[in-house]
Amino acid sequence: MTRSFIDYDLDTATSAAHEVLAENKRKFGFIPSPLARLAASPVALQTAIAGLTAFEHTSLAPLEREVLAMTMGVKNGCHYCITLHRRFLKMLEAPASLTEALEQGHPLESPKLEAVRAFTLALLERTGDVSDEAWQQFLAAGFDRAAALEVVVGVAAYTLTTFANRLTEAPLD
Repeated sequence: MTRSFIDYDLDTATSAAHEVLAENKRKFGFIPSPLARLAASPVALQTAIAGLTAFEHTSLAPLEREVLAMTMGVKNGCHYCITLHRRFLKMLEAPASLTEALEQGHPLESPKLEAVRAFTLALLERTGDVSDEAWQQFLAAGFDRAAALEVVVGVAAYTLTTFANRLTEAPLD
């Protein structure tokens, strides 16, 4: 079933969405289809960008953030996200075995990266009320309580974007 979301561009977007789309066109050289479709709701578009930007400014390292993003993409069945974050992992020179394990939902070899993956899944499974075991694994990997809250920021940002990408049927660019 086609949901009939259109791809907004700089000529068709409302003034509230225009600057966000223009900024992303400058950044990427084009307007990514998820953003073009999110522009149907400038509030959704602005919220998604704000969440993703906030997550980029957390204490989590880029590879740790990508583990969370890929975990969310796989968990929520977002094919756009999986493809995009596969590219980002490659740009970070992550081993192919890491990407493969993430896509298959398998535990990761790195204890620190596995702690991010497992903590993300624990947050989702228990709606924030993680088990003592999940806490201990996360803390033992070198993370602190601030990082735990930053994982919540990532979960929030990627819940919004994965759900929106699926709802709007955002095609791959």
